[in-house]
Amino acid sequence: MYRFLMSRQWVILTLIALLLIPTMIRLGIWQMHRYEERTARNQLVSDALAADPVPVEKLTEPGHTVTSAERYRTVTAKGRFDTEDEVVVRRRTNSDDEVGYHILTPFVLDDGKVLLVNRGWIPSDGPSQTAFPKVPAPPAGEVTVTGRLMPDETTEASGIKNLQGLPDRQIMLINSEQEARRLDARVLGGYIAQTAPEPKGDTPELLGNPGEEDAALNYAYAYQWWLFAAAVPVGWVILARREARDRAQKAAEAADTTETEPATV
Repeated sequence: MYRFLMSRQWVILTLIALLLIPTMIRLGIWQMHRYEERTARNQLVSDALAADPVPVEKLTEPGHTVTSAERYRTVTAKGRFDTEDEVVVRRRTNSDDEVGYHILTPFVLDDGKVLLVNRGWIPSDGPSQTAFPKVPAPPAGEVTVTGRLMPDETTEASGIKNLQGLPDRQIMLINSEQEARRLDARVLGGYIAQTAPEPKGDTPELLGNPGEEDAALNYAYAYQWWLFAAAVPVGWVILARREARDRAQKAAEAADTTETEPATV
């Protein structure tokens, strides 16, 4: 009754089913790993945002690489803004996906070290992309700033090419080592996204809190793949039984036709 399973068509179909089952199981496991990774990253972000503010030099120093556990930690620093060495970061978007610049201003601490401060976003509505845009001034004199500690930007992590030959005082990536060479100063590793004091007139536009990764989606995808894996053998059995039933029915009809045919003399 099931001899047709040895046919070329059914052998190929069975091999495909046997290949799909472990593949779908593996994809489900991969999605579950992605869920766990995203959940862990979300927890790190939540813990960092909830932690009490600390002086920036407790977490970073010149040459330091900001870790994932230090990222988004709220830090404070006391000093003055150095607007003469201020630069803008090209091709950055705001919360409405409008393209503009981030303002990167060196912040000189009381001990002479420099902290890079991303003061926020401004639109690129100047006369050209090569001219330095009009940048709102930061508070003058000694001030205390608060912000979220961020790691240095790299092409590998961000996908942004570090283009050369840019217009004066324009950069592509915020990188403390690169800025240390430009400023010829001791620059703390990483930078901060300023959260306070808030700018007058709501410009520049401060950067918003980081959003959570959608870990639940990976969780749903994992079970979806495992359901697909379970459905493959069920589907194979249903197809095989249907094929066997159809063949048996055709054989019965053929037998009935032979029995009812009149005998020839």
